[in-house]
Amino acid sequence: MKRVIDFAVAALVLLALCPVLLVVAAIVRLETPGPVLFRQRRGGVMGKTIVVYKFRTMRVAEDGDSVIQATRDDSRITRSGAILRRTSIDELPQLINVLRGDMSLVGPRPHALAHDREFQIRVPEYNRRFVTKPGITGLAQIRGYRGETADIDQLEGRLAADLEYIDNWTIWSDVRVLVATLKVPLDRRAY
Repeated sequence: MKRVIDFAVAALVLLALCPVLLVVAAIVRLETPGPVLFRQRRGGVMGKTIVVYKFRTMRVAEDGDSVIQATRDDSRITRSGAILRRTSIDELPQLINVLRGDMSLVGPRPHALAHDREFQIRVPEYNRRFVTKPGITGLAQIRGYRGETADIDQLEGRLAADLEYIDNWTIWSDVRVLVATLKVPLDRRAY
C-alpha cells in the first residue's frame, strides 16, 4: 500500500509542478555553470547504495570518501541555492527517486555514504535506519532535525525520531508527516 501511494503521489506532484521545476532548472543553470541536478550516492534500504537527485544549490558537487556538510551561511551555496534549500524545493527531484522505487515519500532521510560511515561509528543502532526505504521527508525533519548535524546530540535526536517512525509506522503516520512537512519550509531557521 505504501509503494502504491508513494508512486501515485510522486507522479501527480511531478506532473502538477512540471512548469515550476522547469523554471527552477533554468534559474539554476543560468546562475552558475554546471549541471542542473546534483547526484549523490547515499544509503538506501538494507544499506544498498542509491543515487539521490536534488537541484544543485552549491558551487561544488561532493560525492566521495569525504563530504563536507553544508552549514548555515556556507559560502559554497549559490544565491538561488539558498532559497531552494530554505524552501526545500531543492529536494523535489527526489520524486524521481520515489518513482524508481529507491525512496519513499516518508522515511529516514538518506545521508551521503561518507556520513553514514562516520555516523555508524558514533551512534549505536544507526544501521536500524536501513530497514526501510529512505524518505524525502521524515519524522526527524518535522521535529526540526534538518540540515547539518554538527554535534552528537543532533545526530542522536535525528536517529531517535527515525527509529520512532520505523517502530510505529502506519499509513496515517505518513499522512501526518506529509501534512506537517508542508509547514517546515516556512521555518526561517532551516537552510
